Amino acid sequence: MLVKVLDQITDDRLLEAAWNLYLEAFEDLNARAAQRHLMYRPEFNEVMQDTRIDKYLAMEADGTLSGIACYTNYLEAIPLIAPAYFERNWPEHFAARRIWYIVFVATSQHAQGNDAFAQIVEQMYLVAATQNGLVGLDICSYNDEVRRMSKIFRLMVGRLCNNNMRFSRVDQQSFWMYEFPTAA
Repeated sequence: MLVKVLDQITDDRLLEAAWNLYLEAFEDLNARAAQRHLMYRPEFNEVMQDTRIDKYLAMEADGTLSGIACYTNYLEAIPLIAPAYFERNWPEHFAARRIWYIVFVATSQHAQGNDAFAQIVEQMYLVAATQNGLVGLDICSYNDEVRRMSKIFRLMVGRLCNNNMRFSRVDQQSFWMYEFPTAA
């Protein structure tokens, strides 16, 4: 397996394969999380064209796409995060553009998917670690409680750096519902 990093996906066949893999990975999550976790196709295409966002592609020997991730240190390129939050809390890192954000990591469900995930995460880790950077990502409660994604990221990255890191929740958002079971 080879991980390629591109600043844009311009090939129509590769773009379609990337969309299909992304859709397969995140479509179910849309019904499990209150905040939308699946970009609309035009949004996805825009991200694939944005040169500020690196696209990590895990390619199998036969050319099949088995994983894709988007990663950037241009925080203003990510619509659902607040760059001012990062600037306020880590001003030196922010000014030096040493804060990266994992927009998403999607892997196929076939056998190579886990390997693709590990290789993509390792490549992204190397970018930030070699520059004494920070990496942010968001994980919905379903992915954290059921799939244990924060633990998986912590274990994977910990192995890569001999646990020479700090891993902590920096913010949390809750969604609340008011229910009115009977007419007033």
